[in-house]
Amino acid sequence: MSEHEELNVVLCAPRGFCAGVDRAIQIVEIALEKYGAPVYVRHEIVHNRFVVASLEARGAIFVEELEEIEANDRPVIFSAHGVPKEVKADAAARNFFFLDATCPLVSKVHKEAELHHRRGRDIILIGHAGHPEVVGTMGQLPEGAVTLVETARDVTRLVPRDPDNLAWISQTTLSVDDTRTIVTALTDRFPGIVGPHKDDICYATTNRQEAVKSVAAECDAMIIVGAPNSSNSQRLREVAISAGCRNARLIQRASEVDVTSYGRIRTLGITAGASAPEALVEEVLEAFAAHYRLNISTARTADETIEFALPRQLRGTRPPVPSLTATGMT
Repeated sequence: MSEHEELNVVLCAPRGFCAGVDRAIQIVEIALEKYGAPVYVRHEIVHNRFVVASLEARGAIFVEELEEIEANDRPVIFSAHGVPKEVKADAAARNFFFLDATCPLVSKVHKEAELHHRRGRDIILIGHAGHPEVVGTMGQLPEGAVTLVETARDVTRLVPRDPDNLAWISQTTLSVDDTRTIVTALTDRFPGIVGPHKDDICYATTNRQEAVKSVAAECDAMIIVGAPNSSNSQRLREVAISAGCRNARLIQRASEVDVTSYGRIRTLGITAGASAPEALVEEVLEAFAAHYRLNISTARTADETIEFALPRQLRGTRPPVPSLTATGMT
């Protein structure tokens, strides 16, 4: 491989931060500026170690459980993935001042679940076991009120209490195509099942997957920048492979990329999960620019203009320090 060889790089757009991630990070940043350090965050605010480390450097302390927090006079922030109701009750019992960074689209799913429950329906949740969003959604209702399915095969094993009184909801970061298959299996087996008025898979997940689908077949390789515990990033890799690019890799940082292992590729596609900042994409471009002459183009399939309001306690405040969500890193 000569450093003078040309490499076509196709940047997928949209990519990277979504409105829910942008909001969650701002909540931590503004809380640090308004209340001072430390500010506690239960679970990673979003699934990205670069983001977490950057916030830690400013004074955020990340914990997995509230019992790890000894002081009750510091703000506590719940991550973008949402939390079970019992966690908020525990925070109130400990007299914590807490801010909820749950993505509004996840909160929408929570409200749907509660509405179905009030109407006496058994609820089927399409999602991945153990993911924080799934744990949070199931934790909105009493144990046993929500049944999790991960595959169409799981649907064949369902034994609902009342097959004629069912509803389905879904995790917001799933594969659009895989979820459609599961929904088809549910509606085939339970024709009367009630679905969401609007798809639960969020706009950002859908848009990023569509952008990958639009370029995957023409790429010799694709790089998805994101964390291994990021559901939406893992789905982007799966979508790239199913759409025609067998050499699709999920990486967290450019340091994980062995450029020489790509050989004589002619076209490289690059995207980023919804919790990965643009700075990490720029790192990858720099790594390949050291070996190739890059011919960079953008494949845009949608424009995103959605913004979510901050919690009432933080409105009208913006941090004066450089933000992870500032121009150039979105």
